[in-house]
Amino acid sequence: MRLGLVFIAVAPDIDESVIAGEDPMTYVRRLAVEKARSYEGEPGDIVIAADTTIDLDGMVLGKPDDDLDARRMLARLSGRAHLVHTGVAVRHGQRVAVDVETTVVSMVDLSAPMLDWYVATGEPLDKAGGYAIQELGAMLVRAVDGSVTNVIGLPLTLLDRLLGDVGVSLAMLLIEAARFQGNSQDGRRSL
Repeated sequence: MRLGLVFIAVAPDIDESVIAGEDPMTYVRRLAVEKARSYEGEPGDIVIAADTTIDLDGMVLGKPDDDLDARRMLARLSGRAHLVHTGVAVRHGQRVAVDVETTVVSMVDLSAPMLDWYVATGEPLDKAGGYAIQELGAMLVRAVDGSVTNVIGLPLTLLDRLLGDVGVSLAMLLIEAARFQGNSQDGRRSL
């Protein structure tokens, strides 16, 4: 889903390792806050940071290291339900708002040929849990209970609420973006 917002993507230099004893929800909340605080920017910037992980029986499943790891993760998810947690932090000036959205995703039973095909697409390698519901990975999902945009990686209803918590109206940003109708320059991307 494209909202028409123009933004600059910045890859923060933070350690994304799970701290011993850290549960998946605490993990994504912590990373979102660290990412939001790591960007210096200009006064008045609106900083949106997020981190998504898969929670399978309390264990964090991040992005797979390689094809073999992706296949292993997907085999573990096959025919089961798991939780998708996305921590979102919004910073505007000195104000920071943060929360976590959780969605239940149920996977189909994945046959060996289906796993082979999907891993061969290359899609799993940069995705938490090894699948992308907004792309070909949708074929692996039987049901979603909760926010679909959360599973994609940015829960929009939560984002709207957090922006409001720091004094920013998403609706007004969207109206301004529609008026602007500019092209992407200077590393800016469209959301």
